[in-house]
Amino acid sequence: MKPIAILLTVFICIATTGKAQTTEDSVKAVINKLFEGMKNSDGSLIKDAFADSAILQTIGRSKEGNNVIRTDEVKGFVESIGKIAKGDADERIQFETIKIDGPLAIVWTPYKFYFKGQFSHCGVNSFQLVRLNTGWKIQYLIDTRRRQGCE
Repeated sequence: MKPIAILLTVFICIATTGKAQTTEDSVKAVINKLFEGMKNSDGSLIKDAFADSAILQTIGRSKEGNNVIRTDEVKGFVESIGKIAKGDADERIQFETIKIDGPLAIVWTPYKFYFKGQFSHCGVNSFQLVRLNTGWKIQYLIDTRRRQGCE
């Protein structure tokens, strides 16, 4: 292989790797903004993380032990977080899986949730994000919640 071809190949690999990392970082930044807003009781940060038509859902259990899905509005979520003291809602996440295809990203984040410094529950968040003219926004968020198996 000629030296110019080798240099061109190396340059393309470096440029592609840098771009992918920047895109992944910008997706993570939106999710981190959501949890920063929660921890600081800052509704404007939370609202800014979501698309205007975003859907929030939680999978829970009924009294009979059946799985049920509860849907909430972003506005109601923002208002509820705004009513608690700064530092009360602390959701600690781990970025486990991130997949991006153009303007669509999926993110899987196991978490542990603490309220007023005390462990409350754990689970997994599943995010769908879209890249709009204003940047990445959360379009869909569904989570699980449990108190056992949280090690």
